[in-house]
Amino acid sequence: MDRVTNLYLENLCIMQENERLRKKAQLLDKENKALLAKLKLKNNPSTAAAAAASSPSSQQQPDAGASAAASVVKAGAAAPSSSYGGKKTK
Repeated sequence: MDRVTNLYLENLCIMQENERLRKKAQLLDKENKALLAKLKLKNNPSTAAAAAASSPSSQQQPDAGASAAASVVKAGAAAPSSSYGGKKTK
């Protein structure tokens, strides 16, 4: 019974770690998309001027998303990484 309990707890810790990593990956993907949009605007001045003329807030959106995602990523990076701490089975 003790082995079953240990395996259950180890599995629970692994699932929690997977969830944490999935959320971090989503934030990094969001930041990557925002930075890519910003880069495309920067590299295409004619498109950037047209976008700024048609919608002044559209140019600010990628910056806001990138800075928000970056601040969340920095906060996540500051937290110590936890391992599941389980014993390896033989």
